[in-house]
Amino acid sequence: MTTNETQNPNETGLTLVLGGTGKTGRRVVERLEALDVAVRMGSRSASPRFDWEDEATWAPVLRDVDKVYLSYYPDLAAPGAPEAVRSFTAAAVDAGVRHVVLLSGRGEDEARACERIVQTSGLAWTVVRASWFAQNFSEDYLLDPVRAGQVVLPAGDVPEPFVDADDIADVAVAALTRDGHEGEVYEVTGPRALTFAEAVAEIGRAAGRDIAFVPVPLDDYAAELRELGLSEDLVAFLAYLFGTVLDGRNARPTDGVRRALGRAPKDFADYARRTAASGIWTI
Repeated sequence: MTTNETQNPNETGLTLVLGGTGKTGRRVVERLEALDVAVRMGSRSASPRFDWEDEATWAPVLRDVDKVYLSYYPDLAAPGAPEAVRSFTAAAVDAGVRHVVLLSGRGEDEARACERIVQTSGLAWTVVRASWFAQNFSEDYLLDPVRAGQVVLPAGDVPEPFVDADDIADVAVAALTRDGHEGEVYEVTGPRALTFAEAVAEIGRAAGRDIAFVPVPLDDYAAELRELGLSEDLVAFLAYLFGTVLDGRNARPTDGVRRALGRAPKDFADYARRTAASGIWTI
């Protein structure tokens, strides 16, 4: 085993966590290791190395693997994602993988296409379908604007039931370690919907700071991202999320967390208080 693996005598194979250093992946790894499940990290920095853009890295990572947490970088809505997922699931079948838990995108037609690929692959499957993570404000591209005291986004009054990445990881781990989750689609959200302005205001209250939310036209936002040096693919992806997916289709909270775990999802206010206490939003 690599240094990233722990052995459980009750397990006959490994659980591969793709994106094992990402927002959800590292949380899945932490929870599996706490349960003494044998874990293999799937990332470019792990050994053996995994890279979505290098199929030669897939077979070594899949060796002796029984279950997979499949998160695609940067997103299932990105160009080439269905082809990559189709090739990877075929490799997983050839390697003897039994069960795949797919992190999917809520309200994304491209993500649904990837779901169908996994569902018809011959593998047992579970889909965890999520949209905007609360942690985007603390572990991603919105952290610096929050710290600077001004969040500028092309988001108006459309609400979003932000989901806590901890809930996503809890659902994924339940699907990977307990019976009864195969063939299920869990659409996971927080318990209430907030606009981005309301979410930023909650963060400000929790952090004890004034943080402004400034709505801007989508074209202006994309131009600013380009000036900051973001890749054209990432700019196009963010424009797709704000310009297409954030149109109200995902505004309704769902019961996916409760169905999977038997408890209510974490509220955004709890996330804000917990994260503010860590000091990450302190300037």
